[in-house]
Amino acid sequence: MQSGEYKIVQLANGTYSVHSFAERETFHPVIGPVAEAQALYVRQLKLRERLPRHSGEFVIWDVGLGAAANVLTVLRETNDIPATVRIVSFDHKIAPLEFAVNHAENLGYFAGYETPVRTLIESSRVVFTNGEQTVNWGFHLGDFPTLLTDSLSHSPTCSYPAPHAILFDAFSPAKNPAMWTLPLFTNLFQILDPTKPCAMPTYSRATMLRVTLLLAGFFVGIGHATGEKEETTIAANTLELLDEPLGAKWLERVRKSKSAEPMHQPAYEQKFITAESWERLINHPQFR
Repeated sequence: MQSGEYKIVQLANGTYSVHSFAERETFHPVIGPVAEAQALYVRQLKLRERLPRHSGEFVIWDVGLGAAANVLTVLRETNDIPATVRIVSFDHKIAPLEFAVNHAENLGYFAGYETPVRTLIESSRVVFTNGEQTVNWGFHLGDFPTLLTDSLSHSPTCSYPAPHAILFDAFSPAKNPAMWTLPLFTNLFQILDPTKPCAMPTYSRATMLRVTLLLAGFFVGIGHATGEKEETTIAANTLELLDEPLGAKWLERVRKSKSAEPMHQPAYEQKFITAESWERLINHPQFR
């Protein structure tokens, strides 16, 4: 179960996932692809509550398509809810998905979705019926920070619908710092539609990340445990989507943290928060 850059690995709990030799990373390495997607995205985004109340197209950005475990788990967990769902997936390569679907039987979570996934790989777009849903799934190949910058410049070839939910699953800041900078999250926040409530969970609970998200414009709260982490992080463009917003006690920790200043460039560094960033942080609407 190995081919080129990837291999199938069995996790400690018996489930299977994909390992990348190039990145030296295993996708969803502790509790497995499905369990992590259920805890981090399906439940935290409250998709089963939000979808029935939503009218029109519900847009989900999938930042870090990888082997598609996040998207396919979201679709499987909500397929009994009538809805029109648009998935906008981003990644700098399609190879992990190509490898994974060729080992669909081992991974398990592809069951019933093999045909639309293969169409997505071949055509970068697929429309299909998912239980009670109509799904329009598109894939955009490229460097996400660049795609985002191009979209904000209103290039006619880089126009993406504003999301209602974001599955943010990039490799760690130490491995992939370009995906965790203040300019990237600022651009991401700017592309949101203020009239469309949007939430974005991610697996990290790092102080640096939370400060970055707040300075980018998001409201930020404590995210649910995933089985491997006691806490994650959830950001949103409205406070109403957060169950447990960060508060004064967290601000006290920021002042003492040796790793609180956002990365302004795609180079991983740990620093105390600067006076300028602190001033901006305490004047964020979340703390006023």
